[in-house]
Amino acid sequence: MVDLRSDTVTQPTEAMREAMSRAPVGDDDYGEDVTVGRLQDMAAAQFRKEAALFVPSGTMANLLALLAQTQPGDEVIVEHEAHIYVNEARGMSAIAGVMPRPVAGEAGRIAPAQLEAVLRTASRHDPRLRLICLENTHNAAGGTLTTPAETAAIGAIAHAGGLRVHLDGARIFNAAIAQGLEVHRLAADIDSVTFCLSKGLSAPVGSLLLGEAGFIARARRLRKMLGGGMRQVGVLAAAGIVALTEMIDRLAEDHRHAQLLARRLAILPGLRIDLASVQTNIIMVHVTDAAWTVRQLAARHVLVNAQDGTRVRLVTHRHIGGREVDEAVSGFQEVASLAAGD
Repeated sequence: MVDLRSDTVTQPTEAMREAMSRAPVGDDDYGEDVTVGRLQDMAAAQFRKEAALFVPSGTMANLLALLAQTQPGDEVIVEHEAHIYVNEARGMSAIAGVMPRPVAGEAGRIAPAQLEAVLRTASRHDPRLRLICLENTHNAAGGTLTTPAETAAIGAIAHAGGLRVHLDGARIFNAAIAQGLEVHRLAADIDSVTFCLSKGLSAPVGSLLLGEAGFIARARRLRKMLGGGMRQVGVLAAAGIVALTEMIDRLAEDHRHAQLLARRLAILPGLRIDLASVQTNIIMVHVTDAAWTVRQLAARHVLVNAQDGTRVRLVTHRHIGGREVDEAVSGFQEVASLAAGD
């Protein structure tokens, strides 16, 4: 079976399993789990932020960022296909009580001129505009990345207008590796950032939220409110430490396999891929009928997800190598022939 549905399907490494079995633990809800503390300190140092908070999921991390930086009734600018807006069960409205203001970006990126236009047209009749949410890499756009200069331009406009900036960096290490940058460069001009340990970094569970110490203190209290107060969770944090020390550089391998797979699929009949958008480990394949394509591929032991009615998403990860690329291409070839009536 070739599983290209997501990099969340990655299994923990043997080093992670060993670290988990030996991790010193305590009650994290009391702040006594030393392994969690070490993970949080490591992440804060890597991102050059004051503090970090370990949470069960990226969805909770993003929700905490909203809750800790807004009030119910505030307005939040989001890219119109952003994960925080489309894929997180609308917790931003149902729980945080904020009003999303979607902006259609280019390849998942909101342009400075678009943000300036929103600020110019704000009036006393509108909800209070408080926060802008960015995403790097951008999932729905196909893993496209944002540069430090682009983030800095948005940050400068937002801060000049009294807004804070949150970055959903679920796959921010993919963006950093693809650009040959240290990850802190991609978070230098924002107020809060999240990232996932459980995607390409292969840890079994967990995300981190980072920002100023006061912001993280508020988020810790809110985490309790959401049911995220955890106990001897160092057994999970230990895997996260291995992820941050051993698993970042190898993401380049996932990018190479994505490029190889995309180039080989792009020449098949009935498929369309924007090769320029394949910048990290995600490929969006345009097809006639996504649901039918998913079913046919599954019958050939290739698992992918439908992004919408005419796109399927493929994600490379640690368990996808050259052999798996060959098998995926073979499956797509069979399905393409079937669709063409050959």
